Amino acid sequence: MSGLEATIRMLVDRQAIRDCLATYCRAVDRLDRELLLSVYHEDAIDDHGVFVGGPEEFADWVIAFHSRAQHTTQHIITNHTCDLDGDVAHCETYWMLAAMNKQGASLTLSGGRYIDRFERRGGRWAIALRKLTGDWSGAPGEALLSPEGRVALNSGAHASRDKSDISYERPLRFDESRRGYFYDI
Repeated sequence: MSGLEATIRMLVDRQAIRDCLATYCRAVDRLDRELLLSVYHEDAIDDHGVFVGGPEEFADWVIAFHSRAQHTTQHIITNHTCDLDGDVAHCETYWMLAAMNKQGASLTLSGGRYIDRFERRGGRWAIALRKLTGDWSGAPGEALLSPEGRVALNSGAHASRDKSDISYERPLRFDESRRGYFYDI
C-alpha cells in the first residue's frame, strides 16, 4: 500500500470511528435502541461504572434510566484521540451531558471521557470495550434566554425523544416563510 493509500485508509478508519461515537450520542438522546445497538459489537462490554454489561442490557438500562430521570438529554462529544493499530483502535473521547431532569435540579451538567477499544470486524468499526470516566458535574446558573426566547429558539424545529424528531426528517426541508426571522435576545 502506498503512502497516500495508507493515509486515506487511516482517515477513512478515523472517520468511521468518529461517526460511531456521534451515532452513540444520537441513539441515547433519541432513546433509539436499534441505533444504540448498532455502535457495539455483539460481545462488547460497556463499563459505565453504575452499569457493567453487554450491549443489549446496556441499551435497556440506559434508555430506561434516561426515560425515567430526564425530559431530555444531550450527549456531546468534543476532544478525541484515536490510536489505530490495524483492526484495533484505542480512543479517548471527551463528553459532556446536559440533562433536563424530571425531579430535583431542573438542569444538570456533567462531563468525562469515553475510553474505548474499537475493533474492525467484517469491515465495520464498532465498540468492543468501553470504560466511562466521569470527571466533573454540577448545576449551571440561570439561562440567558427568557421563556419567550426559548420558544423562539425552538420555533423552526420539532424536538422529540423518538423518530418524530427533526433529525429523522428526510429530506430536511426549510419553510421559506421563516427566512429573515430573528428574535432580539
